[in-house]
Amino acid sequence: MKQSLQLKLGQQLTMTPQLQQAIRLLQLSTLDLQQEIQAALDSNPLLELEGEEASAASSSEDKAAEGDEPQWEQDIPTELPVDTQWEDIYPTSSGTGLAAPADSDYDIDARNSAEETLQDHLLWQLNLSRMDDRQQIIALTLIDAIDEAGRLTVPVEDLHRSLLAEDLDFERAEVDEVLRRIQQFDPPGVGAGDLRECLLIQLEQLPPDTPWREEAYQLISQYIHLLESRDYAQLQRRSRLTKEEIRQALQLVRSLTPFPGERIAPEPTEYIVPDVFVRRRQDRWVVELNPDIAPRLRINSNYASLIRRADSSADNTFLRDNLQEARWFLRSLQSRNETLLKVASRIVEVQRGFFEYGEVAMKPLVLNDIAEAVDMHESTISRVTTQKYMHTPRGVFELKYFFSSHVGTDSGGECSSTAIRALIRNIVAEECPRKPLSDARITTLLSEQGIRVARRTIAKYRESMAIPPSHERRRLV
Repeated sequence: MKQSLQLKLGQQLTMTPQLQQAIRLLQLSTLDLQQEIQAALDSNPLLELEGEEASAASSSEDKAAEGDEPQWEQDIPTELPVDTQWEDIYPTSSGTGLAAPADSDYDIDARNSAEETLQDHLLWQLNLSRMDDRQQIIALTLIDAIDEAGRLTVPVEDLHRSLLAEDLDFERAEVDEVLRRIQQFDPPGVGAGDLRECLLIQLEQLPPDTPWREEAYQLISQYIHLLESRDYAQLQRRSRLTKEEIRQALQLVRSLTPFPGERIAPEPTEYIVPDVFVRRRQDRWVVELNPDIAPRLRINSNYASLIRRADSSADNTFLRDNLQEARWFLRSLQSRNETLLKVASRIVEVQRGFFEYGEVAMKPLVLNDIAEAVDMHESTISRVTTQKYMHTPRGVFELKYFFSSHVGTDSGGECSSTAIRALIRNIVAEECPRKPLSDARITTLLSEQGIRVARRTIAKYRESMAIPPSHERRRLV
């Protein structure tokens, strides 16, 4: 077998450590980015936060030590309908978190303590109740079967059998008695097996002289199936109540809580820190990065001045390697901020109608549209719009919110699916409660506005917004 040497030309894409770091920073959320910055500050002595008290002289020394200082400002063409501003952002120093004011009543125990659950609330009341040991065992079994909404998730008969299976000689009447006592606990309606029982328990606990209490109790106990189907004509005939009496009774029913456990154990509040601010200044929309999530970092000039080129000692190598890593990190962070601002600015430019008039003016937009506009790959746009939020005069939205598919119009144009959802919501809000509009009727109304949408599409959009069908929206007014 003869050996020979050959030369071949080829291209190969290699993910350098710098590129990998830039991509990783790009897809981080605000919280993750702050943790990443803090980790870099803790591990690399060549990195530091630029303080507000730094003098101009020290800043010039930092520039000499770091090399090329990132250019934080860019010129925006005057013809664009969107301004992007970098000033008033990076000159200020910001840490990775917000400190509480010195004079604020900051209760660290209250902030860090676990929220009370419904189970905790019920057990606390159980400990204050006069129950013997047998009743305590039954009560613990019942409370354990109550979910976060306050409903009893296991039939009483099954709970009774489970107690018997543990060689506990309990009568069914004992279990029913303890359940009745638990159903008197706070919140009202807890421990019910279904919606009907939950509402009846709450009505029973109202003062006897509560207006329309008896009528409401009659409707829930005997005719809840007619209320669910909105069959008010049949309800009038069977209950022998007038339309006004039914309306007043239903108003009292609507004041009750179908899921009482949510009052004790509400969903935990999730706070969102916006990455981008959008403000209107005169007749232009200004896009700015949030300075609190992009603190300005710099190279520590004192450590950088200790590095000697010809020195190969361990200490000098350590400083030189950390200097290189610090520069990579700064460039990756700069690239992330520039990409985020560029994409956000383009989104605001395309969706200017949304900022002016709301959801009904939303335009169709896909990732490829932004990718072509900013000369980036779709995967990059997907990363930069995931878990990134924009604070606007209309609220806080994830960047992905501004992307939506399109539906054709009679004029040959396109309409955003988000805009169609807004139109459906407006139509439903303005309909007559006694004669709600069907999906076919909504389709006709949109067609009159030049928007061609199939009835099944209307039904899909309506369900995605948790709007019930027409027969469930019917109300007696």
